[in-house]
Amino acid sequence: MASVDIEIAGRTYPVACRDGEEPHLRSLAALVDRKAREAAGALGNMGETRQFLFASLLLADELKEAHGGNAPAYDATPDPAVADALERLAERMERLAERLESRG
Repeated sequence: MASVDIEIAGRTYPVACRDGEEPHLRSLAALVDRKAREAAGALGNMGETRQFLFASLLLADELKEAHGGNAPAYDATPDPAVADALERLAERMERLAERLESRG
């Protein structure tokens, strides 16, 4: 398992990925970074969590437009492995947000 440091909105985050996927992860991070900076530029000073929220919304909007105005097909059947991974990610993001807010 490889580890990559990615920078988004001026902060560096260590992220694990499969060996050989480092360049792909860096390119995705660069896209998210551009959107986070775009959101901050358009909306002014905001917290990191809100900046990531708006960056996500901008990316989702682009994805929807790329699919002719329709969101990609979505299978509502939950995958337990994906649900567990998303839950762990959400918990990790909440802990990170709490740490960042306590620094402010």
